[in-house]
Amino acid sequence: MLTLIQRDDCHLCDLALAELAKARAPEFESVFLDDQPALETRYGARVPVLRDEAGQRELDWPFDAATVQAWLAECDQVVPAAGRQPPDIR
Repeated sequence: MLTLIQRDDCHLCDLALAELAKARAPEFESVFLDDQPALETRYGARVPVLRDEAGQRELDWPFDAATVQAWLAECDQVVPAAGRQPPDIR
C-alpha cells in the first residue's frame, strides 16, 4: 500500500499529486500531517513524501513521473506503461 504524506495548502504537495497522476501510480492513501505532532516531527520539512508501507521505503520530493515509475518498479508496484492496459491475470 502506498501513502502520500502531505499537508493542507501545500503547493509542492499539489505538484506531487500531478506527478503521481502522470506516472499512473496505483491507488494510494493521503495522510495529512497537520495537527499530528509525531508526523510533523518526522516529515514536516520533507513533505510531500511517498511511502511504500509494505517495503517501508520512502521517496522524498522532488520527484517526477519517471522517478516515481522507477521507484514503484523497485517496490514491486505494477504501473502499466502509458496507453497500455495491465495484463489480464486469471
